[in-house]
Amino acid sequence: MVINGVDIDDTFAEAFNMRGTRILITAQNLRWAYNAANAMTGFATSVIGCGVEAGIERELTEDETPDGRPGLSVLMFAMGSKVLMQQLETRMGQCILTCPTAAAFAGIESEDMISLGKHLRFFGDGHQVSKQIPDANGKRKRYWRIPVMDGEFLTEETTGMVRAIGGGNFLVLGASQAQVLTACEAAIDAMRQHPNVIMPFPGGVVRSGSKVGSKYPKMFASTNDAFCPTLKGVVKSELDPRVESVMEIVVNGLSFEDIAVSMKAGIEAACGLGKDNGILRISAGNYGGKLGQHHFKLRPILSGEVK
Repeated sequence: MVINGVDIDDTFAEAFNMRGTRILITAQNLRWAYNAANAMTGFATSVIGCGVEAGIERELTEDETPDGRPGLSVLMFAMGSKVLMQQLETRMGQCILTCPTAAAFAGIESEDMISLGKHLRFFGDGHQVSKQIPDANGKRKRYWRIPVMDGEFLTEETTGMVRAIGGGNFLVLGASQAQVLTACEAAIDAMRQHPNVIMPFPGGVVRSGSKVGSKYPKMFASTNDAFCPTLKGVVKSELDPRVESVMEIVVNGLSFEDIAVSMKAGIEAACGLGKDNGILRISAGNYGGKLGQHHFKLRPILSGEVK
């Protein structure tokens, strides 16, 4: 398969099961909503070192938030329920409670509800106040008002936890670092138009793709040497002489379809720059079935066979 002169490998991205949640963060204005959300999703690129993968999903208008203020939706993913709950509570306490004017609400419904402000309320030292308010469907939800120095911190008691998928990905291979980064920026802009997904690495792009295992026993992941341009001729390389840079986009989502749709949009945007602008090939992180049970096959996704 070739798109705009860019070769599409006959391969697949290998992804794995995760647990996910969504939080709605509001504030006096978007500046402070971003301050809260950026802090909450900081150091959350990979479960390898961060415990959780998180990102801002999209901006919310005043009529989309429970308190009628501007806000942001944040998605957070972890390999298990316990880690997700721990990370959410820690980040709520250190990043949302502390941020001037910020409030937090449930962003997803589920049979599995986890603490959002349920335990954080004790920061009020006995002065916290709760109130139950019915939502649009008549379901009563509990909110906590916790006194803080700028007024009150308002938080919903719980949010939902759902099954999700992490590790969808594709690789952009090109003639120069600058050209590949430009293609990745176009891909990220296109992918951010789709809901229910995040790209957790800085700017949505990762340069240090990894393979499973290492020559060092304590390392369970190490550099993806087959895709490192400087190692051509040193290792069994996947790169031809034209390729001088490779970058990866990793995408987590609430469903297989969410990830497939966003991958299609991202790859098409990257290919939009074309071979004439140095974009030569699209591939994906495939670990021979060692990593995950979800396989995102590039060519069927781009052919529209997977929606």
